Amino acid sequence: MSTSTSVEFEQPTSFSFTAENAAEAKKIITKYPAGRQASAVMPLLALAQKQHNNWLPKVAMDVVADMLDMAPMRVYEVATFYTMYNLAPVGKHLVELCTTTPCWLRGSADVVKACEKHLGVAVGETTADKQFTLKEAECLGACVNAPMGSINGIFYEDLTPDNVVKLLGELKSGKTPKPGSQAGRVSSEPQGGATTLKGKKSA
Repeated sequence: MSTSTSVEFEQPTSFSFTAENAAEAKKIITKYPAGRQASAVMPLLALAQKQHNNWLPKVAMDVVADMLDMAPMRVYEVATFYTMYNLAPVGKHLVELCTTTPCWLRGSADVVKACEKHLGVAVGETTADKQFTLKEAECLGACVNAPMGSINGIFYEDLTPDNVVKLLGELKSGKTPKPGSQAGRVSSEPQGGATTLKGKKSA
C-alpha cells in the first residue's frame, strides 16, 4: 500500500454546527451552572470533531470559543493537550495503539511495527488512499487485556502482530471486526477461563 507522509492540508474557512448539533450543543451547555459554561468545552469540541469527518479545524474551535465566551487560545490549549482531538485530517479508520507500560510489557512495540509494515506508513501518518491513520495513544484503560488499541473509538484487546493485521484486513474489505479480546477471553477473565467462583452459590 502506498503511503502519504505529507503533513500539509488546507484549513476550511468556515464552520457551523448543523441544526441538530447546535441543539445538542445548547443542551450540553445547560448542564453547567451559570458562569461555568467553559466547562462544556470538551464535549463541544468532540461534537464539532464528529461533525467534521473526525478532525477539528481551527474555525470549529473558534466557533466553540464564541459559544462559550472563551478566549480562542484557551480552546486551542484544550484541543492540543488531549490526544482524542485530531487537529489534521485522518483516514476513514483511525487506528490508535496504546504503547504505555502495561501494553509495552506485553508486546505493543511489535504490534505497532506490524501495523506500520502492513499499512506502509509510520505512526502519525495516513495511507495515500485515506483509509487508515496510525497513531500512538496513552493508556486506554484496558491494561488487563494488553496490548490493546482503539479503532474508530472501538476497543480491540489482546492484540498480536498477526491478529492486528487480520483486523486491518477485515476493515479494508468493509467488514466490521468483532471488538474486545482477540484471544477469545471473556471480559477480563484470565486467559484459559475463570479459575475461581466457578461453582454454584451455596445456601
